[in-house]
Amino acid sequence: MPFDYSLDFHTVDFRKHPEFYRVGKGEQGVLLVQPYKGEILPHWRFKDAAAAHESSAAIWALLEDYLKQEDFVGADMARKFLQMGYTRARRYANHQGGKKYDGPVPDDKKGQSGAHGRAELPRNTQPDVDKVEAAAIFKQKWDEARALPEYQRQKAAFEARYGK
Repeated sequence: MPFDYSLDFHTVDFRKHPEFYRVGKGEQGVLLVQPYKGEILPHWRFKDAAAAHESSAAIWALLEDYLKQEDFVGADMARKFLQMGYTRARRYANHQGGKKYDGPVPDDKKGQSGAHGRAELPRNTQPDVDKVEAAAIFKQKWDEARALPEYQRQKAAFEARYGK
């Protein structure tokens, strides 16, 4: 099932109401789903390889803790933050100032990823090496998270109960 952006994310506690959560595609909802956003976001840093090592380790620890608690929504949100560490570090490596698209995000598309009709800005001819390394650190942890048998088991159980 697609991620539901019509929910009132200011009032829904997804720990109490996991039935409202959708895995969606990629990083959908990563900066909306509470209380997980508030728990994970303070650890999310990708400015350089050192920050990425520290950040990915902290987020990994949260992911493992969520899995131990059988809290798939939390584990999936941690997975999404690892994925977003990769994509944002790559964006900053590839685009000056991290800005990928020309112009502001349309008001009705805020919180959703994508070009939304905007042109992609030119890529750096020389990607930032430290950001490339930071991205690789997050990519490794993101891949590990998706491959964890316990993550896969809980994801399958979640989708069987609440829908794909």
